Amino acid sequence: MTRTTRLDQAAELPIWRRPVTLLFLMAAAMPVAFATWSALLNNFVIEVAQFDGSDIGWLHTVREIPGFLAVGVIAVILFVREQVLAMVSLILLGVATAITAWFPSLGGILMITLLSSIGFHYYETVNQSLQLQWLTKEEAPRVLGLLLAAGSAATLASYGLIVLLWEPLGLTYNMVYLASGGFTALLALFALLAYPQFEAPNPQIKKMVLRRRYWLYYAMQFMAGARRQIFVVFAGFMMVERFGFAVHEVTGLFLINLVANMMIAPLMGHAVARFGEQKTLLFEYVGLVIVFTAYAGVYYFSWGVLLAATLYVIDHLLFGLALALKTYFQKIADPRDIAPTAAVAFTINHIAAVFLPAGLGYLWLYSPGAVFVVAAGMAATSFALALLIPRHPAPGNETRLGLVRDSAPAE
Repeated sequence: MTRTTRLDQAAELPIWRRPVTLLFLMAAAMPVAFATWSALLNNFVIEVAQFDGSDIGWLHTVREIPGFLAVGVIAVILFVREQVLAMVSLILLGVATAITAWFPSLGGILMITLLSSIGFHYYETVNQSLQLQWLTKEEAPRVLGLLLAAGSAATLASYGLIVLLWEPLGLTYNMVYLASGGFTALLALFALLAYPQFEAPNPQIKKMVLRRRYWLYYAMQFMAGARRQIFVVFAGFMMVERFGFAVHEVTGLFLINLVANMMIAPLMGHAVARFGEQKTLLFEYVGLVIVFTAYAGVYYFSWGVLLAATLYVIDHLLFGLALALKTYFQKIADPRDIAPTAAVAFTINHIAAVFLPAGLGYLWLYSPGAVFVVAAGMAATSFALALLIPRHPAPGNETRLGLVRDSAPAE
């Protein structure tokens, strides 16, 4: 029978069995499968399945359907503990990633992508919930930054092996997918069996929660999901389609991202703690407007591969600042709302993701630069929304508009 341990008792456990250690283990396990899948994807679908821009758009639309249905997590946790669901979802992600190369056709890739996506999105939904339940408001920015760095370190090891060994050992897509997916599945199985079930002090509401006072958080999640899809789907695709990057070159670019993330991610957490969520997010969105506008210039004015690669790295780093959105919600939320709101927010985050990749895939066929102009507009909209975050978010002080409506002084 699985042992249940309250969070206030967890300090009595060995360090390797504590909740924060489990968070770091999960942070390391997930990217090995998912990031390896992402690194090989564009080359795999172009070289093996002859995808064009429309096909890649449809693939990512299918990939995001489980994210749109992440609200279903609320029904699942009626019967399964969040911690168990996280591990089972990781196992599904790992197994689906491992067998990706066995289905080298459009239909097969779409099917296996759907399965791995169910694992990924359900894991991410409950992982975000567990992070906010298990970490205090004071330690959350710092630890979230360290978790981001840990995920980058795990991915760095995977990408490093691909870059160093792909050509010398004649690695194949099947070999790499099997190794990375199998590693994630086995590590998740270990975590499922080796750790006690941690009991947070605030029981979670197990039904859909939509609260008016969270409206700004919902709106920013929607824009973040729409904006991020353009980066995830088309920025890497551009490097292969326009500039002819090979597998080891794409992975090398990812390696640069990871090294930068390992160094900068902990500083991002400190920046949120020092400057607050609003200033951090405003900085992110200004940077993204500049980056996406420059991406468009790469197509319209042929500014070259070096600039495109530099923008890709900067783009990736700026997205790391999105941890400020997590801590903003943690500060304004009723502690009992964290799990159901994480599921609802994940669904909201993926509303645009279901139709945007396919729609923009057709736009890409006619004007790739226009796709990035759309993304710049989305980043500008996010900037406008971030202006409404108060200096000190808290229950009853969720937005500046709320303060004005209640006739209280805005901070």
